[in-house]
Amino acid sequence: MKTKLIFATGNQDKMREIREILAGLNVEILSMKEAGIHAEISEDGTTFEENALIKAKAIADMTDAVVLADDSGLEIDYLNREPGVYSARYMGEETSYEIKNQALLKRLEGVEKEKRTARFVCAVAAVFPDGEIIVKRGTIEGYIGDKPEGENGFGYDPIFYVEAYGCSTAAMTREQKNAVSHRGNALRAVRGELEKRIQG
Repeated sequence: MKTKLIFATGNQDKMREIREILAGLNVEILSMKEAGIHAEISEDGTTFEENALIKAKAIADMTDAVVLADDSGLEIDYLNREPGVYSARYMGEETSYEIKNQALLKRLEGVEKEKRTARFVCAVAAVFPDGEIIVKRGTIEGYIGDKPEGENGFGYDPIFYVEAYGCSTAAMTREQKNAVSHRGNALRAVRGELEKRIQG
């Protein structure tokens, strides 16, 4: 019988990435909505790890499944690591990423490439039915380009460029992105722990 795993998100783009990265695990991966869980969780932590854990613990209290939650964001060095943990809320949660991306590009206007360094950060927290907790962090280093590029990503992907690929993460194939992304790196770290407990 497959272990039930609930990922504390309603974001379908994120769920697709998660399913691709955790493919082959003997788990049934459900979003909160698919699991019939509706909860408003206040993410008031000051780090990605704290926010991921707040979400995972809140959902774990409502189910006997394994619960995973993540918190991720973009850190731009020139802007004092903004938007950071406020990435989703930057300029307001209802503001489109097209507008957010244009605003960040405007703030970096005239700044040379060497100073446009940035990274995506993702923390993934796992809470097991026995109360055990695991938190892992994944990052991907890059820089903010001069203009948005690509249709394959979401969020800040169109303005985040990776030197080795010479393009934005939104211009990569899904396979390329999953292989190097912050979420991919964090989920692979958690996957190793899940394999030990579920399949070990």
